[in-house]
Amino acid sequence: MQIVEQIPRLETRAPDAHKGDFGKVCIIAGSLGMSGAAALAGHAALRAGAGLVRVATPEGVLPIVASLYPCFTTIPLPQDDAGRITTPAVEAILDAVRENDVMAFGPGLGTSSDLRSILQLLLEQEGLRLVIDADGLNNLAALEQWFVGLRAKLLLTPHPGEMRLLWPSVFREAIPGDRKELAARVAKETRTVVVLKGAGTVVTDGERLYVNKTGNPGMATAGSGDVLTGVITALLGQGLSDFDAAVLGVHVHGLAGDIAAEKTGQVGLIATDIAEALPEAFKRI
Repeated sequence: MQIVEQIPRLETRAPDAHKGDFGKVCIIAGSLGMSGAAALAGHAALRAGAGLVRVATPEGVLPIVASLYPCFTTIPLPQDDAGRITTPAVEAILDAVRENDVMAFGPGLGTSSDLRSILQLLLEQEGLRLVIDADGLNNLAALEQWFVGLRAKLLLTPHPGEMRLLWPSVFREAIPGDRKELAARVAKETRTVVVLKGAGTVVTDGERLYVNKTGNPGMATAGSGDVLTGVITALLGQGLSDFDAAVLGVHVHGLAGDIAAEKTGQVGLIATDIAEALPEAFKRI
């Protein structure tokens, strides 16, 4: 296993650049009661430099999501009685796949058979760059042999609880206690990039491994992972490889958390503080 310590960098922007040069990304997120997750991910993607951000969310929560941040656009999707995206949304989602460089799936979605069907369809899209987080991972864990015949290029961002659910969908043996081994084995077996979140977040593609050194306990707060999803999705859209986007993403996300904690302290730190500190974090690196 190659241990990586160098942090990737974004290229300097050309003077005549336009918004289309920095990635078109779409984040499928949100459900009734979880509109904040969708908005946080979209806002973070903008703060991390994506040129165009679209948030695809259930039509019933779209007015809330759209009102929180005016700089991303939204896509209304059909919903069920519980306010979750349903399978009639497939056509709009496939249009988004064709129109965007990168997709993300998961923050605040909830779990259902319809969402699993939609996710299965995304896994079958040749060459799709897809970040899966939060409820996206919970739905993924319920798909038998999801990694067999995989056509999309996946970047998975589980926290330890989500990884415990994901592990039995890949292996039929006890889960390793070592975080590095756990992440590396899943990444290698599924041919994905894995970001195992927590203190000392682990990033690996099964051959290379990076352990993050930024961040603080104040970041253990609701919505912090949604911000990370937006950051990594934006970096993919700007042309970084999956592994490099994940490494830079967790580094700058943790650094933003450290900058925010300098102002608020760790106890009062919330996810919007992390997102708002992203510009300063990018300046420092």
